Amino acid sequence: MKDIHYISTRGQQAPLSFQDAVMTGLARDGGLLVPDEIPDVSDRLATWRDLSYPELAFEIMHLFATDIPEEDLRGLVTRAYSTFMHPAIAPVTKAGDLWILELFHGPTLAFKDIALQFLGQLYAYILERRDGRLNILAATSGDTGSAAICGVRGQRRVNIFVMHPHGRVSPLQERQMTSVTDANVFNLAVEGAFDDCQSIMKALFNDLPFKDAYALGSVNSVNWARILAQIVYYFYAAFRVQEETGAEAVQFAVPTGNFGDILAGWYAKQMGLPVRRLLLATNENDILSRFFHTGRYVRGQVVPTVNPSMDIQVASNFERWLYYKLGRDPAAVRERMETFGREGAMEIPVRGDGPVDVEIRAGASDTKHTLATIKRYFERYGAVLDPHTAAGVFVAEQYDDREEPTICLSTAHPAKFPAAIEQATGQQGLAHHPLLDALEGLPTRCAVVPNDVTAVRTFLAEHAR
Repeated sequence: MKDIHYISTRGQQAPLSFQDAVMTGLARDGGLLVPDEIPDVSDRLATWRDLSYPELAFEIMHLFATDIPEEDLRGLVTRAYSTFMHPAIAPVTKAGDLWILELFHGPTLAFKDIALQFLGQLYAYILERRDGRLNILAATSGDTGSAAICGVRGQRRVNIFVMHPHGRVSPLQERQMTSVTDANVFNLAVEGAFDDCQSIMKALFNDLPFKDAYALGSVNSVNWARILAQIVYYFYAAFRVQEETGAEAVQFAVPTGNFGDILAGWYAKQMGLPVRRLLLATNENDILSRFFHTGRYVRGQVVPTVNPSMDIQVASNFERWLYYKLGRDPAAVRERMETFGREGAMEIPVRGDGPVDVEIRAGASDTKHTLATIKRYFERYGAVLDPHTAAGVFVAEQYDDREEPTICLSTAHPAKFPAAIEQATGQQGLAHHPLLDALEGLPTRCAVVPNDVTAVRTFLAEHAR
């Protein structure tokens, strides 16, 4: 098997092994790390169809994590998914004409668990062998924070610092983070939007002397291990739905703000999974939807919505897709991203009236349509959709040409958004979960900090491991 190495989208970082890529997070030249080769697995699909989720995860991951012994990797995968509450890990259910991929059966009830339980195991494994220490710096618009904290809480070699936009995540999402009071966990409420948190994180990772001095690591989807873990459930879901329907190919609808979740599906398609196309769904913060219609990537003002994890105007993982779209030309990527950083806008050429990308189509669901979708699916099918999932379902319906089955990614348990569910259905107590009910009244710990790089740098330096 060929060893995979990781290179930067901006071309000014020496190739890295998988373990070094995990520990580096954001490339030292400000770019994102990508594999130097995407394996073609089309000749293995038949033998993978009946594998359990952990077995399939190993088969896919070991193609990319070529510097980890196979037995060690099997152990990491087994431990990561032993925390899930459903035996299938990511079951697929039917709702009307659509298939729903339930990604919320992990310990924090969000799809981020699928990647972050694995990444937490990876960090512990690598640090133990290198006798290392790590300070994780993360930005969250909702679910990443609690999932990341759950993945590393109590680890003796890791401190984690999670920034969230003050007052702009749901109360339950905030309580999931701030009620974890382990000594190695620090929550920071930044007086700004998620994009501000993300900008602070990138600024500190790009401050190379600071990054090196404090051994900064990332759990955000800039870390390649996050994308790798998410590739798995595209294969798993496609196999389940193909078995039920006899379809030769499927399509996926993906609610996304930071582009990482749909990017994992794009990688799965490049690897040979028979995916006709990917349907990208945004909310009112529609920078990605607008781009895939026009070829112009233009930053706007963040609008608070009922699906806060999508309240993003700068999508980190977009740069990875751009790298491939621009013919793997790092100089072209640097030029576009520098233009965007300077002007808040950039564009790529689009031929004639054709789509920006034939593999990705896009749409947006505003609050009105999202709430209406929740109400309709509850009344017709008894399905309770969280507001992010509902946005994906609404966009899927706009592209439902019935040629292939459509699988909608359900990214969070509806109990995380009880206010939106009640607003949509008019029913109280419809969405709840014992894990979330148990959070009521727990002590919390959180520091409110200014929207300022220096303030976060100072806090981290004072509390770093």
